[in-house]
Amino acid sequence: MYNGKDLSNWKIKIRNHELGENFANTFRVEEGNIQVRYDGYDNYDEQFGHLFYEKPFSSYLIGVEYRFVGDQVKGGPGWAYRNSGIMIHGQEPEEMTVDQDFPNSIEVQLLGGNGKSERSNANLCTPGTQYEKDGKVIKQHCTNSNSKTFHGDQWVRVEVLVLNDSLIIHYANGEEVMRYNKPQLDPVDGNERGTFLTGGTISLQSESHPIDFRKVEIVNLEKVADDPKKLQQAIDKLMAEKRMPQQ
Repeated sequence: MYNGKDLSNWKIKIRNHELGENFANTFRVEEGNIQVRYDGYDNYDEQFGHLFYEKPFSSYLIGVEYRFVGDQVKGGPGWAYRNSGIMIHGQEPEEMTVDQDFPNSIEVQLLGGNGKSERSNANLCTPGTQYEKDGKVIKQHCTNSNSKTFHGDQWVRVEVLVLNDSLIIHYANGEEVMRYNKPQLDPVDGNERGTFLTGGTISLQSESHPIDFRKVEIVNLEKVADDPKKLQQAIDKLMAEKRMPQQ
């Protein structure tokens, strides 16, 4: 998905700015990495940003290698310290209002430790959405995974297996840390369940802490998604390898 050179296949949407406006050069490519930087900000002021890939996906395995660097920008919320995300099954950026903070999506959180406290990674948050686990609808906004803590500026690889509206699994450095089912939009008219999400956009966050992305890779499983046997064979082959980031 990332060609290692530029952002030609991506769209930028930053809160309180029009689609396509790369305010303060927030998203840039330097030293071969997608960099999220805030040196042009006087104050963060909840200007949450998202870098959207140009096309949506439905069934796939995505892998992202990232590292947090430097200090959080002035005015960034405390919870956003070493915090970013991979937004999946998201709405189109053209559908977002100018002042909308996050796209309606499933957020796979990218989280770093402070060098002291425990903090799980590849957690789940649900802006405008909900999901099901063990047959129950889960409405709480954020749920922790069972991953270990990743301190410092180390490279980390998070992968997400997404199968249409049936199953999503999070992996951190090759270890499964969370799984759940039936991602869906928040319900309306008092309903318990919302519209199931069968696919959508993929985006990377700017959430007030500088971060580098050196790999954004995807294996599209759409061609085998409707054949359970071939799909399972493809998943088994993909997950037989434990992909670890080089430091």
